[in-house]
Amino acid sequence: MPLYVIERSMPGMGEMGPDELQGAAAHSNETLDAMRAEGKDISWRHSYGTADKSFCIYEAADEGLVREHSERSGFPADVISEVGGIIGPETADG
Repeated sequence: MPLYVIERSMPGMGEMGPDELQGAAAHSNETLDAMRAEGKDISWRHSYGTADKSFCIYEAADEGLVREHSERSGFPADVISEVGGIIGPETADG
């Protein structure tokens, strides 16, 4: 299944405390649960937060589901990019 990187403008992201992060994650999970209950194939892998953005990794049948999650959850999706490959230090080992 395709992986997507979602870039989200989230002013103040780097200043969010544990309770705020937990609330945001719970809201995202509730939206995903509702979508999956409708038979939609989408899941959230993890996210990286910076000062004013988040970068989220999602697995979804298509980009439209990522956009739908953004609209339904209220979390912006400024840029959605399908992952073409994954590399890391171990890639150099062949």
